[in-house]
Amino acid sequence: MPEEARTADGPGLPTGGVARLLGVSPTTVRSWERRYGIGPAERRAGHHRRWSPQDIAVLEAMCRLTARGVPPGEAARTALARRTADGTGPADGTGPADGTGPADGTGPVDGTGPEDAAGSRAPGGGRTLRVGAVSPECRGLARAAVRLDAPEVTGILREAVERHGVVDAWTEVMMPALQAVGRKWAVDGEHYVEVEHLLSWHVSSVLRGVAVAAVRVRPVRPVLLAATPGEQHTLPLEATAAALTERALPFRMLGAAVPPRALLDAVHRLGPGAVMIWSQDRQTADRGLVRRVSAGAWGPRGSRGRATVVAAGPGWGRTGAPGEAATPRTLAGAVDLLEEAITA
Repeated sequence: MPEEARTADGPGLPTGGVARLLGVSPTTVRSWERRYGIGPAERRAGHHRRWSPQDIAVLEAMCRLTARGVPPGEAARTALARRTADGTGPADGTGPADGTGPADGTGPVDGTGPEDAAGSRAPGGGRTLRVGAVSPECRGLARAAVRLDAPEVTGILREAVERHGVVDAWTEVMMPALQAVGRKWAVDGEHYVEVEHLLSWHVSSVLRGVAVAAVRVRPVRPVLLAATPGEQHTLPLEATAAALTERALPFRMLGAAVPPRALLDAVHRLGPGAVMIWSQDRQTADRGLVRRVSAGAWGPRGSRGRATVVAAGPGWGRTGAPGEAATPRTLAGAVDLLEEAITA
């Protein structure tokens, strides 16, 4: 038990400390206690509420269940049933609401509802991510990332890929959560960098796991994947690689910040059916490189080949890449273009 948790009120954490520990707002903790009876098992009149390790375990179970899309009313009943089964139920007979609390997931379970509005007026708000209208899986992923709950983040990501496939998992679960945390630390400075780093690392790990899976690829020329010189963002390239593996299509990943000479050499040595060049920022978009790759050819005279070039990413801007390249706007569009290019 942390030293600051031992006060005249007795051992245990106050509500604010519990909220910080779990990565939710104090308003959310109080809301759960009021609506569903998720509160300290032992309460003494005239003293502030103190949360014991057993009480916190119930809240942790509540967080995990809601992160998986379980409605908060049902999650509360399940979490409290586990505490009761352990013989540590509330001493005062209180428990979850008897069905009168909202069980449809409309409550502010992660601080994104109206009850957290006051906290969000300060720069950056509380320890929450405003993800907007997204799937329950994305909302759960955001909650787990804020808590720095790495096992839960990994579990949600893997289940999303298994259930929806890479393209939909990226579009509906991964990318909205990544964008939300990006907006958060852009406002708060360094406050949420740790959340962004943890989430990005686990997204990358899951995508790479899919991309390097042992599958029998189709006998076609591979896709070459590379970021423009100076471009360090590679998650979209990794999502593309994983989606290609799902379709049994071969690829070669060069990754971040590929120098022009290295990319051109790889094209000549490999003879790919398609080359996807990623640019996240306009400052890294190299239109000259796209033209050089598009003009490159390999093979003996009379049977030379050229690669289809796909310039992907927001870095190409509204004007797009040079006319020699296709410019898809979505992961699904990019993967479809690449598959058509190497299988036609």
